[in-house]
Amino acid sequence: MQGKTVKESAVITATIMSPKDVNWAGNVFGGAMMSLIDSTAGSVAVKHSRANAVTASIDRLDFHHPVFPGNLVTCKASLNYVGKTSMEIGVRVESENLRTGEVRHTASSYLTFVALDMSGKPIELPPLIPETEEEKRRNRDAAIRREERLRHRQARETNRKKEIS
Repeated sequence: MQGKTVKESAVITATIMSPKDVNWAGNVFGGAMMSLIDSTAGSVAVKHSRANAVTASIDRLDFHHPVFPGNLVTCKASLNYVGKTSMEIGVRVESENLRTGEVRHTASSYLTFVALDMSGKPIELPPLIPETEEEKRRNRDAAIRREERLRHRQARETNRKKEIS
């Protein structure tokens, strides 16, 4: 299977936030932001796999600044790591006040997706070809996060088995 570069599947989306996205405090719901992040990351997963892809986990979602109605929210997403059947996608969210031009790094997230065949079974993914030093660093960091996820999952399963016995 031929590998793909990071830039071949990268996606940038932009949305103006509206009053329907606002909570009682006057800023955009975290859930609305999560939906944008998940949708943008999902597009990256589908572009890379050329198959249906589903969210398997969200490792981190850090909110740095609030977003307000009328802000332009831009999600920049790209692959960090690709395993046999799963892939980690990093998303950087920026909000722009269209009146002042101020741009803020609003949120960052790491999501894991799995691509599925027509019967819902995971499929093998094309390998990732990181080209730049930044892409290589992100790939190494993602591999470490993957190992941490696997260790955590194994510890949970061990604890669950102890509780049953």
